[in-house]
Amino acid sequence: MRITTRLMAAIAVMVLLLFVTGCSEEKTDSMKRVQDAGEISFAMSGGYPPFNFYNKNNQLVGFDVDVATEVARRLGVEFKPVTTEWSGIIEGLRSGAYDGILGSMAVTENRKKVVNFSTPYYYSGAQLVVKKDSDYKSPAEMEGKTIGVVTGTTFADDAKKLGAGDVKLYKDDTQTLVELESGVVDGVITDRVVGVNAMNTGKFNITLLGSPLRSEDIAVAFRKGDDSLLKAVNGALEEMHADGTLSKYSKKWLKTDITQK
Repeated sequence: MRITTRLMAAIAVMVLLLFVTGCSEEKTDSMKRVQDAGEISFAMSGGYPPFNFYNKNNQLVGFDVDVATEVARRLGVEFKPVTTEWSGIIEGLRSGAYDGILGSMAVTENRKKVVNFSTPYYYSGAQLVVKKDSDYKSPAEMEGKTIGVVTGTTFADDAKKLGAGDVKLYKDDTQTLVELESGVVDGVITDRVVGVNAMNTGKFNITLLGSPLRSEDIAVAFRKGDDSLLKAVNGALEEMHADGTLSKYSKKWLKTDITQK
């Protein structure tokens, strides 16, 4: 009876060890997952020029696209772009639909509760935009007015702080600016560089109203637990800051360097 008990105990220990080993093998390292796949998928909206947008040939281009392509190259894999609605982009990441979000996402305390962020790859600010022929002299005059912003962005909070009477949500900034032009909204809050780019295209009769409402750190978002992938991307971004690659892409798309704080 004593021998049988010892044998059963030994078998139980062996089974437990096999189970633990099996579980540890099932949890794949995030960087190894990307290397094994030979590609890294980064999500973005695809409607945020000059950062990520479709050109007249229906090609996804822009500052974010160049950055993502170069990050992938430095990791030794291919870049797989994913365009998706901004309003659900974080949930898509958390569900595993893509490896990261590299689409001009601002770092906020609320977002840091559910995702991890890389080192910033550029810096910008929230900007109020109005029609060029409007009578507005300062952002304070937006109290009680209607302001348009893109769904899921931090700009809705800026609109509320200005005392907007109504905050209308849109798919992308092409829609917000069209609505501004048509008079549906009195103002639009977007990234300052997006506003400058929209003015420079000549497609919209708009102007920037006042200074940026606040500054933002823009970074790549990753799932909680994907630490090795985050570390590898941080390494690539730090190299790109140091060797001037990020500055080069910024000047290419924005005619100015927004990668230095």
